[in-house]
Amino acid sequence: MKVRRFAMQLGFSLAGVLVLTSFSPSRALAQDHEAHMMTSHQPQTAEQNKQANALVRTVRDATERFRDVSVAENEGYGLLFGCVSGGDYGAMGLHFVNFPLVADGKIDAATPEIVLYEPTSNGRLRITGADYLVLAADWDKTHTSAPELNGQLFHFFEAPNRFGLPPFYTLHVWAWKDNPNGTFTNWNPSVSCDGFNGQNH
Repeated sequence: MKVRRFAMQLGFSLAGVLVLTSFSPSRALAQDHEAHMMTSHQPQTAEQNKQANALVRTVRDATERFRDVSVAENEGYGLLFGCVSGGDYGAMGLHFVNFPLVADGKIDAATPEIVLYEPTSNGRLRITGADYLVLAADWDKTHTSAPELNGQLFHFFEAPNRFGLPPFYTLHVWAWKDNPNGTFTNWNPSVSCDGFNGQNH
């Protein structure tokens, strides 16, 4: 099965990078993901709003074709982690991950590492946004500060974590579904995993 092979590839490939990494300055500058479990409304300048809106437009342009999940799968994205729910905080939903994009250690707004979907009650998937992810070990080798896109600072996840990944930086962009807690907050209270049956399409 394609998704199973993809998951095995991810597992085997990440096994090679599961190493202990020391504290680095870039992590100190990243946002702690726990701080973004709840509402994150901070006043933004006109320039910050402009950059944020531009990033959302870029994500929508980059993922428009992935509204049909089969297109994403044909381009190398596969479901991992099941449906990620945060209980009272809402959910992240389904992560369709493109491992070669994760493995390259780069961040490009036009090529998200992960496309996010929400399972619906009729068994189909509805796109909600994108998630940018880079392993901390890869990023920290060549950077002295945490990654960011259009002024949006990535969140840092330590290890161990619920995803079974080594330490990583991530940025969710809720480009296709409004998030009352903020467009770039990890958890979305408007997203639910209730419709997930393990094989939604």
